[in-house]
Amino acid sequence: MLRLPWFDYRAPRSVGEAVEILAREGPAAMLVAGGTDLLPNMKRRHQTPKVLVSLRGIEELKKTSNGSALTLGSALTLTSITRNRSVKEKFTALHQAAAQIATPHLRNMGTLGGNLCLDTRCTYYDQNYEWRQAIGFCLKKDGQTCWVATASKRCVAVSSTDTAPALIALNAKVVLAGPGGEREIPVEGLYKNDGIDYLSRRPDEVLTAVKVPDGWKSTYWKLRRRGSFDFPILGVAVALRFDSGNSIQEARVALGAVASRPFLVEKAGEFLKGKTLTDEVIAEASELVANRAKPMDNTDMDLYWRKEVADDFAGYALRELRGDDMRDTRLRTARYLP
Repeated sequence: MLRLPWFDYRAPRSVGEAVEILAREGPAAMLVAGGTDLLPNMKRRHQTPKVLVSLRGIEELKKTSNGSALTLGSALTLTSITRNRSVKEKFTALHQAAAQIATPHLRNMGTLGGNLCLDTRCTYYDQNYEWRQAIGFCLKKDGQTCWVATASKRCVAVSSTDTAPALIALNAKVVLAGPGGEREIPVEGLYKNDGIDYLSRRPDEVLTAVKVPDGWKSTYWKLRRRGSFDFPILGVAVALRFDSGNSIQEARVALGAVASRPFLVEKAGEFLKGKTLTDEVIAEASELVANRAKPMDNTDMDLYWRKEVADDFAGYALRELRGDDMRDTRLRTARYLP
């Protein structure tokens, strides 16, 4: 049986109190909300914080509000996101992403902020301590070698958050609260292309909210081996704004699970502007998306096949936004219907 290491537990009742604890405890402290990723990692000794700072008792992190943008508290559970009618009707990509994370039990515990800050993953990292010790550990934790790319000086562990690509496509922002006050950054600005140092959130900051602007037609397509539980091995999110003539005014395409960070495919977005979604346009845009997918051999299934199907999944997303009936394709490839 894997057991948790010893730790102290703090239960602040406000964001300010949480920030104070983080500032005081320094690197020895880590935030925990649902704990669905952190606690198993602690059992495997991936992380061994001396202090856990719980966000579950901070009610302001569980609120939803509408203004110029939909504001979602970071401690909202993934289940509550999927049950939010406004999210389902106006921010479809986020609804679909949240609905396909893990299992109902884990969505009942896991939070929006937790999924955005999800630890990067790798075949050589996501093992118990003894397994990793037997290979001399890896660059991400306790070792000196990246076993995926042995000549690499950078960890190439992969980002496996589902909500981040969806929110990047939707041009969302996150709110970070720290000792110096609050700051807002685009969701894509939250991530760095480094499997170890993968977040730009400072250690003394709390991700408090996500702000999502209205007006997009969006979708999210996820590739995984099974129809539930599994992390993505490819995520494609597309958000479009159309004019009255059904031409694309603005387009944002984001990829997840093919690098150490989720990212915007800017060339595909620029290409789609001013065009209508003909078969030819979809094919060319999908090729631009696939060209930016550079998966590594550090997760499930063959990396060359995962790169090839990025073209297909981008096409599925664009055809769905055109209005094609993609339900059979979703059931076949994603084992999911919204």
